[in-house]
Amino acid sequence: MADTQAAVTDTHPLLFHAAGSRRLGRRAAEHFGACERREAILYVPAAVIWECALLARVGRVNLRRSLRDFFDDLFSNPAYQPYDLTAEQVFAGEEMRVNRDPFDALICAAATDLELPLITRDSDIRASGRLRIIW
Repeated sequence: MADTQAAVTDTHPLLFHAAGSRRLGRRAAEHFGACERREAILYVPAAVIWECALLARVGRVNLRRSLRDFFDDLFSNPAYQPYDLTAEQVFAGEEMRVNRDPFDALICAAATDLELPLITRDSDIRASGRLRIIW
């Protein structure tokens, strides 16, 4: 896997992929497909896990199993890697705020920390020009 492509995911693309939705952009869908074939890497920031927990708790998404089981299943494929939150990411996220969403700040900080593109369709993040975007 010397030429392995790597990226970071925002929350909505991960949930779209898990639901089998056709709402993913072409390049985003290609990256998720490559991950399923173990030909690419996708980092899942801790903020994405936390946001999924909150969305499931308030009934905005149905993971069809517990949060832990959902992510245990995801991370059983080594192409999907959790990425821990650090204090430095919190500071960086606060400094680079692209909108009022604290999850977006932390997810952008993770992508910046890893120096990888972010899979997102978020218009504020895209318009900021601070990150390479895959969609």
